[in-house]
Amino acid sequence: MSEDYLVPFAEGEAEFTEKRSRFIGRVFYVESEAQARERIEQVKKQHYDARHNCWCYALHDSGAVRYSDDGEPQGTAGQPMLGVFQREGVENVVCVVTRYFGGVLLGAGGLTRAYAKSAKDALDAAGVARMSLWARYRVACPYALFERFTRLLAPLGGVVEGTDYGAEIAVTLRVPKACAGELAAALTELSLGALGAELLGEAFLPGARER
Repeated sequence: MSEDYLVPFAEGEAEFTEKRSRFIGRVFYVESEAQARERIEQVKKQHYDARHNCWCYALHDSGAVRYSDDGEPQGTAGQPMLGVFQREGVENVVCVVTRYFGGVLLGAGGLTRAYAKSAKDALDAAGVARMSLWARYRVACPYALFERFTRLLAPLGGVVEGTDYGAEIAVTLRVPKACAGELAAALTELSLGALGAELLGEAFLPGARER
């Protein structure tokens, strides 16, 4: 697992009505099939009175891809929903679209468009973030340098995770792994070599919302 990929930034929900049928799309970030199934069951329980709760999910590490039309004509719901995430390049995602039937048949084409729209609207509400390799550090920063230190993180895409105030300020932070060298150079320039960063580890984590 070395390449970047896109994931939902947050949970997303969107709703619209098509020929009196009510479509409610939900998008969640998940990391396993068990989590995906749990989210699906949660939505099914919440909307137990709906005619259909169609779903799909796609996972990065395992490559697992699953979908269900949940009683809709084959190929008109789960697969079009999944196609939205595949076109957008979004993984580690589960989507459930609930349909309250309004009494008017939409036809295969109408259903396909409605389920794809619901998935896309929910994804737009959730937003996407880039999952990439981050390096986590601890820096012991003098109070006199703290404000300038935090300012230098922004151009690097750095994130302060925590601060512990003592004789100095112990800052826990993370930066994209690709910017680790720039962080070291910036610390050297800021403190004339007095500041160093202790590497705590590396992990794949989501960044800021991209869209």
